[in-house]
Amino acid sequence: MLIQQTIEKLKQLRLHGMAECLLNQTSQADNDLSFEEQLGLLVDYEWTRRQNRKLERLLKGAKLKVNACIEDIDYQQPRGLDKKLMLDLRKGNWLLEHRNVLLTGPTGTGKTYLACALGNSACRLGFGTRYYRLSGLLSDLKISRGDGTYPKLASKIAKTNLLVIDDFGMEHLTPVESKELFEIIDDRIDSASTIVAGQLPIEHWHAVLGEPTIADAILDRLIHSSYKIFLKGETMRKNKLNKHNQCGTTKDK
Repeated sequence: MLIQQTIEKLKQLRLHGMAECLLNQTSQADNDLSFEEQLGLLVDYEWTRRQNRKLERLLKGAKLKVNACIEDIDYQQPRGLDKKLMLDLRKGNWLLEHRNVLLTGPTGTGKTYLACALGNSACRLGFGTRYYRLSGLLSDLKISRGDGTYPKLASKIAKTNLLVIDDFGMEHLTPVESKELFEIIDDRIDSASTIVAGQLPIEHWHAVLGEPTIADAILDRLIHSSYKIFLKGETMRKNKLNKHNQCGTTKDK
């Protein structure tokens, strides 16, 4: 009866992991663990449960386009991808230093996969992450200005540890869109990290960013202290299809 009361109190304290672990311990007839060992198991179980739930929340909130992991990246395809750099990025120091990652390359070379893999890694390290296609981000900003929620959305984006902007440079931005993008980037400078992925080479970004003065300001904030990954080669989708036909297995995309 005393154990059951303790379990109920743990639940009331929202220590559901400890309650579950204690219940499991009581059901084991040969449990001869010391008090310190039992307490250690309870705490470890609670900690692990909370970490898993936190990761689930972060991944759900990130809305990553693809379920990608750094461990599954394909380095065999010759596309100029530096394995050492990717392993260094997996450690997360760049997120603590609020640095950016710029991913460019032809269609199908894996830019979205790599961006989402880095986003997944950030979530696993406990960093809040949010994925957007640039068109989706600009659309949300436009809608929020119309319904009066722009300050709330802008603040949320500014506070997100890692912002992933995909399909950058697909279309020329209007002066209004360029200004809104600048405001987002400027609010994050030296306080958060941003991944920008797109087909257009960095040297051509200025031409699609609208008003030259704002374009200069955006590029200055994005490129400063950033990691630049230039992908090359044929589309990964073609190679994947060939591999699939040969052995029926695929990885990075």
